[in-house]
Amino acid sequence: MPSSQQVTAWRPQVPGVVEVFHAHFTEHAYPMHVHDVWTLLIVDDGAVRYDLDRRERGTPRGTVSLLPPQVPHNGSPATAHGFRKRVVYLDAPVLDESLIGPAVDDPDITDPLLRRRIGRLHGALGRRGDELEAESRLAFVGERLRGHLRPRARGSVPEPGRGVAHDLREVLDAHVLDGVTLAEAAREVRAHPTHLVRAFSAAFGIAPHQYLMARKVERARRLLLDGRPPAAVATEVGFYDQAHLNRHFKRIVGIPPGRYASATTKRAPSGSARIASADPAPP
Repeated sequence: MPSSQQVTAWRPQVPGVVEVFHAHFTEHAYPMHVHDVWTLLIVDDGAVRYDLDRRERGTPRGTVSLLPPQVPHNGSPATAHGFRKRVVYLDAPVLDESLIGPAVDDPDITDPLLRRRIGRLHGALGRRGDELEAESRLAFVGERLRGHLRPRARGSVPEPGRGVAHDLREVLDAHVLDGVTLAEAAREVRAHPTHLVRAFSAAFGIAPHQYLMARKVERARRLLLDGRPPAAVATEVGFYDQAHLNRHFKRIVGIPPGRYASATTKRAPSGSARIASADPAPP
């Protein structure tokens, strides 16, 4: 069947919500990448298969997927008809770092009530003027997610020493805009360059250059949501030129930055709003 791509993205004025992203893809496969925020995903049609922490996962209909920040993952259609998904990217105040480990262990949650609450949250996020309702629904969603994750968080085993891989990640995070050479990073971390790349790839399942590029694309998304033109975004985020941004943005997000910018809106269009549940019942 012919390739189909439909994307809508917007940033509502709701604390804790970084971005709302609705998409329909039939062929696009996400490469390994990272986000600096939590990814709360529900699939309305089809299914997605993805790898997280070197384990294959999936999103059968009715589940909720919660992908933690800084953990590499990919994604591709699990059916010939692709998938239609709704995503809310959530900032740290909603879910704290202590929950990252449990979310890595079990990112797919079967909870019909939670899924209904997320659907109602999308409905509120798509209606301008309903920000207070969206905040209220988000509070119930966060509470339900923490209830799933915290019992496992209390029994989790402390992580071993951070090591050079984590040290390199800190260096990369500090140089998202200006970039850093491998030799410079190796000097700062005091490790041999090849050992550094091997250690980072082994620890996080993604190469250092892939991680840094994903962080750049993440920042580009935020600027595009703010209404910045793609050419200006390419410079501000540290890409060589707009063509450089286009290539990596399309590879990770699925569409070029120009199309992403034109798909952004202050709220969901009527079609997206209809997908979300409009049930007026309490969360």
